[in-house]
Amino acid sequence: MNPKDLEKILSNLHNQKLTPQQAMKKLETLPFENLGFAKIDHHRGLRSGMPEVIYCQGKTATQIKKIIQSMDRVGHSILATRLSREIFRKLKKFLPGTFEYNETAQTLVIEKNKPKKRTGLITIITAGTSDIPIAEEASVTAQALGSRTETIFDVGVAGIHRLLNNLEKIREARVIIVVAGMEGALASVVGGLVDRPIIAVPTSIGYGTSFGGIAALLTMLNSCATGIAVVNIDNGFGAGCMAHRINILGEPKETE
Repeated sequence: MNPKDLEKILSNLHNQKLTPQQAMKKLETLPFENLGFAKIDHHRGLRSGMPEVIYCQGKTATQIKKIIQSMDRVGHSILATRLSREIFRKLKKFLPGTFEYNETAQTLVIEKNKPKKRTGLITIITAGTSDIPIAEEASVTAQALGSRTETIFDVGVAGIHRLLNNLEKIREARVIIVVAGMEGALASVVGGLVDRPIIAVPTSIGYGTSFGGIAALLTMLNSCATGIAVVNIDNGFGAGCMAHRINILGEPKETE
């Protein structure tokens, strides 16, 4: 449930289009629904502006199906992350409405309401092709929340001319997400070239001494460029959420 949904219920109750009993029925899952193995936070959208998201890694197909059904009953649009193709195939025949599965990002989006008009611009850059799955996760997340995104792939520091060739386009963004493995230097380079907030995402891509992304993480945390924030290794979802929050600050507030 989001603030507009709650406002509509209260307005209908005030205008006697709903009985108190009908309003209670719509609100009965607040603040959460206990499924035993999971407690679905239907109230999260009201508190934080972002609904609960299903993190699928480690969950069974049956558990994910029951969570989706719970969220669908109350009218949530649904975003699921780290959903393998194998589990998606098991779920596909049970999915409600229109859905979109992104195999590269391992994400599932089920739109329950009219698609949001996407606003602003988040540009997502990868150092290499191997970083694309994390960039796609960030892009799908930001789009599901209502932000417009663009992607620029494979412009790492080993061929810096590729980045410079896209610099004018990159500077059009409100927020930039830089996704890089190996030594993670791309975030610092971009930070020295633009005046936009940058969210750096270290990936686990790289040979032995990259230590599964720790080398890139430390490089990004120790960047001498200003205006860079860093999320956890391979956390495209977290980067997409943070970029969206920053992006919508540039939008005018809705008025009555």
